[in-house]
Amino acid sequence: MAVTASLIRWGLVPPIIVVAFAVAYRLQQPLTVSGEGESATYCYNSIRTHDPEQAEAQCFTVADGVFTSVGPRGADQPVIDGYVIPGLWDGHGHLLQYGEFLHSVDLFGAQSLAEVRTRIKDYISANPGAGSKGNWVRGVGWDQTFFGRMPTAADITQDTELSGIYLMLDRIDVHCTWVSQPVLDLLPSDLPEAVPGGEIIRDPGLGVFCDNAMDLVISIWPQPGRGFKARTVKTAMKRLNEVGLVGMHDAGATPDTLNLYNELSSGDDWTLRVYAMLECPQRNSYCPEEAVKFARDDDRFAVQSVKLFADGALGSWGSAMLEPYSDHPWTSGSLLINASALTDVTKRWAADGYQVNIHAIGDLANRNAVDALEAALVQQCLHEATAQGAHPSTPDQSAHDQIEARAACQARHRFRIEHAQIIHPDDQRRIREVGIIPSIQPTHATSDMKYAFARLGKDRLSSSAYRMRSVLSAHPILGSDFPVEPPNPFQGIYAAVTRRSPHTGRGTDDSPDGWHTEEALSLDEAMWGFTGAAAYGAFLDTRAGVIRDGALADWVVLDKPIESYDIDDLRTLKVKETWVAGKQVYARPNHD
Repeated sequence: MAVTASLIRWGLVPPIIVVAFAVAYRLQQPLTVSGEGESATYCYNSIRTHDPEQAEAQCFTVADGVFTSVGPRGADQPVIDGYVIPGLWDGHGHLLQYGEFLHSVDLFGAQSLAEVRTRIKDYISANPGAGSKGNWVRGVGWDQTFFGRMPTAADITQDTELSGIYLMLDRIDVHCTWVSQPVLDLLPSDLPEAVPGGEIIRDPGLGVFCDNAMDLVISIWPQPGRGFKARTVKTAMKRLNEVGLVGMHDAGATPDTLNLYNELSSGDDWTLRVYAMLECPQRNSYCPEEAVKFARDDDRFAVQSVKLFADGALGSWGSAMLEPYSDHPWTSGSLLINASALTDVTKRWAADGYQVNIHAIGDLANRNAVDALEAALVQQCLHEATAQGAHPSTPDQSAHDQIEARAACQARHRFRIEHAQIIHPDDQRRIREVGIIPSIQPTHATSDMKYAFARLGKDRLSSSAYRMRSVLSAHPILGSDFPVEPPNPFQGIYAAVTRRSPHTGRGTDDSPDGWHTEEALSLDEAMWGFTGAAAYGAFLDTRAGVIRDGALADWVVLDKPIESYDIDDLRTLKVKETWVAGKQVYARPNHD
């Protein structure tokens, strides 16, 4: 290639090379390239459509960002070398936070406090001015299980180079934040002993704030400006396109962030479809005066849902459990909002026409979420029946008929439980009966498996934790929760199918066997979780996650059919191309 490059630079390319290049280039382009409002046709080796009426095709035509025809290849139509699948969606991620992570200290996998300090110093060296009072060093990814205890502010100042640095470092699950002494010095000296729905960690020393207690730190953090946020969002989109993502569900964004997204979504560099959930500035509140709804005709950005939080996270013993933790028997975790208040705020948002999505990890939190969503469905079913002049359900209606009515109502409202990690068998049944949508992250199971047994014990783990197949009839949406986990959907598919870590290819305790494989999904089921199920959860069924006439023209090109890859190859699979609305948003460099 070096010789060819020199010849090209000096205009001495032999005619045969020019011809060969032109032919190769032509075969990578649509057969018909037209201007706006006109069409372009593409033919590939094979096209996996996810359309039940036509499972496979060879060609499709695109006009104005949608597929206008899908079908077989004609005898005289040349083929682009590639194997197509529908564009993939991440059903639960955090776009702005991912962009910020890409501009912060990466602490994922840090094995010791010394390694954390080294990574912080490396970041400061590469980013002059970071760590000042007006420009805190941010980071994410630390996990106290590597340290043997919760970290403290004093752990940072063990290195004198970091003694005056303002730091705010989020735990791997973003449910705790670890700060330096200069940040502690900005807080009131009389910190509360107890924080409802949160905790200030005091043993072995101050420095970590969890769940609602994080608000004490966030309230004094100098927020970055809109220009920085816009840059980070665009960086994040490029990274997500690289792994084959054409869309994502943003699981909680403030009104200010949603307004920023709406402005940016009109630009040509908005290369990812975003279905976003409103999160009030005061978490778990009802904020109609600040609430926003957005919908674009081109489906590039939409807001019609709200995010609520029932509890914290398992790794920091913050998920709310029906029974105490096996390894911390003095606690059952924390509810971030009590059951009656959760039901009340859920019903209020539902009455305003919002899809309600509740973060719930522990089995108590999941029970409260199911209770709240069922109460909202009863309210909405009654309201809709009354508005249509129909006879509403009555207390003497059979239990079966009541469940059927709620399921029909749920099909219209599509309420969700985000994470749905530990669910009592009774509540698994309720989820299946009504069709409440579980939004699940397969790599959470494979990341948590190293401590899940210690937290939960054998019985809860085997009956309640990290269900996928047990709730399959409720059509679970699959995602990653990036930046908590890497956003690569093929790693999520691998974890769902094998129940092994996509980072190591191993199960728990370095076993070659998968972890609780009775809950594993098939390849087709996992693919559907990242396509059709995600589309359904965003009210885009038949429009996204499928290649068919009238659907959004989003697709991914692979080197061979997805089903022909060895399952372990999915861990490192690199897509060839990603297309959104008929436009190429990523092409793999030739050297990859």
